[in-house]
Amino acid sequence: MSIRFTAKARRGMVALTVAAGLALGAAGCSGGGDNDDKSSPSASAPGNSGSKPSAQEGDKQTPLAELKGTDGLLLQVTSARRDAGGFVTVSGNLKNDGDESVAIPAQTSGDETEVIKHGQSLGGATLVDSKGKKRYYVLRDTDGRPLTTTGLTTLAAGQTLPVFMQFPSPPTGTTDVALQLPTFSSGSIKISG
Repeated sequence: MSIRFTAKARRGMVALTVAAGLALGAAGCSGGGDNDDKSSPSASAPGNSGSKPSAQEGDKQTPLAELKGTDGLLLQVTSARRDAGGFVTVSGNLKNDGDESVAIPAQTSGDETEVIKHGQSLGGATLVDSKGKKRYYVLRDTDGRPLTTTGLTTLAAGQTLPVFMQFPSPPTGTTDVALQLPTFSSGSIKISG
C-alpha cells in the first residue's frame, strides 16, 4: 500500500515545506537548515502554522507511547498533532536507556534510496491506520529529503534527543494509529487536533 500524490499536491507540499522553513528562519530558530554541518542531528520541527501547543506536549507529560528499540534505545512519543496543512507531526524523544553509547541503527532510515542518500534519519517510520487499511510514510521534499530528524549517529548512555516525523494526514475521523519504526516495537498513538 502506498500513497501517490498528484503534481498539484506535490507543489502544495513543497510550498508548505518552504513556508515552514521561512517561518523557522524568521523566528530565529537554529538547526534544521540546509547547512553543511552533518555532525549534529537536526531536530527542529517545522513551524506550527499558528496552531496552539497540545496539552500532551512537554517534558513532564506522560508519553503517548514508548517504542523499545535495540541496545537500550527508547522512543518516547510526546505528541501526534494534525495540522491545518494536511499533515501530522509526531514529536518525541529518542533516549539511550543503556549503560553504554549506542549507534542508531541504519534501518531507521528505511530502505528507499532517495531517503538514504540524505543521511541517517527516521525516514523509515510509518503510521498505520488498520481500520482504514492504509499506511502513511514520512513526507519528503522535492529533493527526497525526509521531513524528520536527520543526522543521527550515536547516543551516549542516558542521552536524550528531541525528534520529529511528519506524515500525510489520515482522514479527520481517524485518530487511532500505530507508529512503526524499523528495529523498534510498534506503538499505538492518538492523533490530536
